[in-house]
Amino acid sequence: MRRAKFTFARLKYNSGDWDTDQRMPSNLLNSLLEYTTIPLDEEEKIVELSSRDLFKYPFCYLSGHKLVQFTQQEAINFKTYVHNGGFVFVDDCNHDIDGLFARSFETQMSNLFGPQALKKIPNNHGIYSSFFKFEKGPPTTSFELNGWGDDLVHDYLKAITVNNRIGVLYSNKDYGCEWDYDFRNKRFLAEDNTKFGVNIILYAMGINS
Repeated sequence: MRRAKFTFARLKYNSGDWDTDQRMPSNLLNSLLEYTTIPLDEEEKIVELSSRDLFKYPFCYLSGHKLVQFTQQEAINFKTYVHNGGFVFVDDCNHDIDGLFARSFETQMSNLFGPQALKKIPNNHGIYSSFFKFEKGPPTTSFELNGWGDDLVHDYLKAITVNNRIGVLYSNKDYGCEWDYDFRNKRFLAEDNTKFGVNIILYAMGINS
């Protein structure tokens, strides 16, 4: 896997709606440029989950609202990628724990890694201090508070851990929608809400502050 330059790689899978929150990647890339010195590809890369190109990228993003039903090759590639040290950030755009995306994605993970593989991570996990400090764990999104989804604030994230490192980070908090705005509009926010995205990426790249 290439580690010299960070590329935001989005996974395209055969089922569901993979192409969500289209402004979010450029927003996070701008945050990396603003806060860090790591070299960057300036545009996101769309990667077919069924393609061997997946293995070029140490970080991938997967999201959606609908069914997640991997093809045989997608399932093989996903499992192999994670076991080989890849990192997948998975975000449920429905921000609930019983919607179609959540149920179907969690079923896929159970089939690939075992029924107990996807577990809550503690709110003092290293990902919450890999760059910025989040002492209370994952920051809340405005979408959790608006009455959509399950109308709950999820005070945890889940993960599949391989060799003491997160291989799959799973969120029901809808960070993708939270960060889906033109990066130039950050100046209107009291606090830049993409900072946790920087933490996720630097953790995935094995870079600590």
